[in-house]
Amino acid sequence: MTTGAHDNPESAAVLPGSRVLDLLNKAIDFQGPLVRKNIARARQRNPEATPAQVIRSLERMYVSALTGTGAAVGGTAAAPGVGTGVALALSAGEVVSSLELSALFALSIAEVHGVPIDELERRRTIVMGIMLGGSGSATITKVAERTGQHWGRHVVAKVPAESLRQINKVLGRHFITKYGTRQGIIVLGRVAPFGIGAVIGGGANAALAALAVRASRRAFGPPPTLWP
Repeated sequence: MTTGAHDNPESAAVLPGSRVLDLLNKAIDFQGPLVRKNIARARQRNPEATPAQVIRSLERMYVSALTGTGAAVGGTAAAPGVGTGVALALSAGEVVSSLELSALFALSIAEVHGVPIDELERRRTIVMGIMLGGSGSATITKVAERTGQHWGRHVVAKVPAESLRQINKVLGRHFITKYGTRQGIIVLGRVAPFGIGAVIGGGANAALAALAVRASRRAFGPPPTLWP
């Protein structure tokens, strides 16, 4: 998966308040144009792959990339001679990368399912809903006043933009609390000595990736049998 770096990643170390949403919005904006390239990469070994096969490839790519960056940064940060300040800066930069990878994954899955992702509010709902897992799904269906499975299809694709803005306000508050707190713990864990940081970083990122994969399956349901 392709991601880009943003300026001043050090300020992401603690992810205070609206800063986490600013980083998320930048990740969504940056990764949006790369969605079709990401899908093409998943299809490169088999141009005739079905949507289900491509989704499985996207899931593997995402889990592998997120786990790898967490372990690499954790290992580097814990290396002898690396100061705490440098270690925290490295981990903060990895937080930005994890947001980018997660945004790219969520939007790529939506594209394969034929869900429109051109509008910013729809992209934000998809990414935050998937990254928040079960709580994101519950929030979306409650605020949208719609029930049923697969909110990614039936809510995001059909609810008016004004309603999505209201949903995103609620999701944003949950995202700040849940994602900011969780990433703060992971960042501190990565600077642990004696290689423990690599284990913590890789394991924590693997757990985050698995959560997002499960949430995406619940959000969109079975893959389409044909390409949209």
